[in-house]
Amino acid sequence: MFGAVVVGIGIAGWVRIRDMLAPLPGSAAEKLSVRGFISRRSLDRQQGVSQISVEEAVSREDIQVAFICTENVAHEDNIRTFLQAGKHVCVEYPMTMTYKAAVELWDLAQEKGVILHEEHIELLSEEYRQLKREVEGKILQEGTLHFTGGPLNPGFGSQVFSGIARLTWLVELFGELSVIAATTKEDPANSYRKTTAKLLTADNRPLTWIEERGPGLPRAKNINFQFDSGTLTQMPSAPRGAVGLFMQDLIYFSDKLAGQVSPEELHREKIRILHCLLLAERIHQLCQS
Repeated sequence: MFGAVVVGIGIAGWVRIRDMLAPLPGSAAEKLSVRGFISRRSLDRQQGVSQISVEEAVSREDIQVAFICTENVAHEDNIRTFLQAGKHVCVEYPMTMTYKAAVELWDLAQEKGVILHEEHIELLSEEYRQLKREVEGKILQEGTLHFTGGPLNPGFGSQVFSGIARLTWLVELFGELSVIAATTKEDPANSYRKTTAKLLTADNRPLTWIEERGPGLPRAKNINFQFDSGTLTQMPSAPRGAVGLFMQDLIYFSDKLAGQVSPEELHREKIRILHCLLLAERIHQLCQS
C-alpha cells in the first residue's frame, strides 16, 4: 500500500480523497490509502479524513505519496517540498509556471528515485479520444482551436499556463510545434483577456490557439481543422465515460507507482509535458513584450 496526503482541499482535492476512499475495484488505485490532507485553513475532517501539517506529512514513513491540488502558483514549492522528502508526487497541471523549474523538478525526482506525475485529464476524455480518432491519418493544412471560459480566479497565474490543456491537445494531435507570434488583448476592469498564439507544425502547417476569458463567456472549445480530405468544424459528440476522469488519472498514476508503465511511455510523456511548458513560456514572453 502507498499512503497518501492531499495538499489543497478545493474541488480537485476533494475528488482525490473521494476516489482514494472508493477506488475502482480491481484497479491499481486500490493500492493507495489516504492518510490525511493539508490546508492553509483549519478544517474539520473531510470525508472522514483528518487534517495534518506539512511537517508531519513529509516526516511520516507511512506517507509515500503527495497529491498537489493547490492554486497553480503554489505548485512548484509544494512539489519541491515533497520530492525533497523522497515522496512520489501527483500534481494538477500546470506543474510549474516556468520551463526551467519543471526541468529542475524532473531532475530532482530522478535523483530521489520517485515518480513525478502531472495530471492531464483532458487527454482521457471521450471527447478528446473521439477527436483524435477523427484526426488520425489526415494531413493538416491549417487549423484553429479557440477556447472560451469565465475569468480566472486569483492564483491561477498566466492565462497561457492555465490553458496548457488546450496546448497539450494540439501537440498530441499534430506533433511538435513552434511559436511564431503571440498577442494579448485585455480589459482588466471587466476581467476580460484574449490570448492568440500562432504556431507551426514540424511540416510548417499553421495552427492558431486562442484562449479567451471573460464574464458570461461559455466554457467551450471551438475548432476549425482543415485537412487535405475535408474540414472539421465541430467537436465530435461522445458518450460520457464509464469511469470518471480523475479516477482514470488516479489509476494511471497508480500504475506508475507499481512499475506497470514502460520507461518509453514515461519518457515520451515527460518530453511532451516539457515541450508544452516551453511553448507556453515562449507565448507568455511574446505577449509580455
